[in-house]
Amino acid sequence: MQDIPVVIVGGGLSGLYAAFLLEQKGIAYILLEARDTLGGRIAVAKYSDAPATNNSTDIDQAESSAAFDLGPSWFWPDYQTQLSSLIESLNLLRFAQFEEGDMMVERAANQPPVRMQGYKSAPPSVRLVGGMAALTDALYARLDASCIMTSQTVQQLNRTPQHIEVQSEDTSGHVTTFRAQHVLLALPPRLVEGRIAFQPALPQELSEQWRETATWMAPHAKYVAIYESPFWRDAGFSGAARSAIGPLTEIHDASTLENDGALFGFFGVPAQVRQSVSDTVLKEHCRAQLVRLFGDQASTPKAEYLKDWAQDPLTAMPADASGNGQHAVAPPSKPKTGVWQDCLIGCGSEWSAQFPGYVAGAIDAATVAVQSLPATILRQ
Repeated sequence: MQDIPVVIVGGGLSGLYAAFLLEQKGIAYILLEARDTLGGRIAVAKYSDAPATNNSTDIDQAESSAAFDLGPSWFWPDYQTQLSSLIESLNLLRFAQFEEGDMMVERAANQPPVRMQGYKSAPPSVRLVGGMAALTDALYARLDASCIMTSQTVQQLNRTPQHIEVQSEDTSGHVTTFRAQHVLLALPPRLVEGRIAFQPALPQELSEQWRETATWMAPHAKYVAIYESPFWRDAGFSGAARSAIGPLTEIHDASTLENDGALFGFFGVPAQVRQSVSDTVLKEHCRAQLVRLFGDQASTPKAEYLKDWAQDPLTAMPADASGNGQHAVAPPSKPKTGVWQDCLIGCGSEWSAQFPGYVAGAIDAATVAVQSLPATILRQ
């Protein structure tokens, strides 16, 4: 049984940034991540012209390649200043989302798509060179790798008078127990409530609030098609489209700064329906839609990727499948009374009061959580 001042549960952006802040303060920690990779809902497809098998699971496979976001893509530096400052301090390159030109709109199945004047986001949407994973990779590179354990699923937290026992199981079924003074929950609230057992139980009202907090991206799926070049720009299109037909309801240019052409779209098909159709069929429908919108050149992408977050058990709970896909209001991040008071705090993005569910929310929530650690921890 290992003793450690702080255990971080979750290796997405909020968990990695919490670890980054703890290291700056000289506080010892262990980070436990259930996946075999870090990043959480930040995931990229990396395409290389080298021969490779391209299917829905080809994520992060190429060492030197163009990266396309399958999770969050954008941030807004004009008002997400803390995140913007962090990205700048990590020397990460950024570029504005391409929005020059007209957009396409599909209103009904019996009507052809309509070309209309596009519009630009205000404030501008910005992306990272290398995809949003460039941020999590940069943070991990600055951490002590010996403090980070992947393929570790936290199953139970037991509160004793002296500490919290954190029980974690690896892929072989071996259970390790860590004794912590404080636990940072770098997961969505609904996932914490549904996947981790608390002994004794959390206050009922708090548990219900966490369970009712929708997880951002959990009902969503994204499709990405990669082309030799962003050919739609030659015809004066921005790559943006809106559709009442689908399967994609919202489409954007996902090309890289180096002009690796790509389009991505959010599915409007409900999660339950998507699960009844194969990825192959879904991709066929996506390609057909892009042809309707942007012409025959869209029919032959050199690679395509599909990520259905609703089918990711480390992101979504069953309740998320019927969610409306909107950002939730942040619930309380910690118990105000009882034995769990002052030793447990949620620091996943959904707990951010400013930016719940956003990338910037992960940074905000982790900052608040680390700042709220008891003085006894900070002095260790």
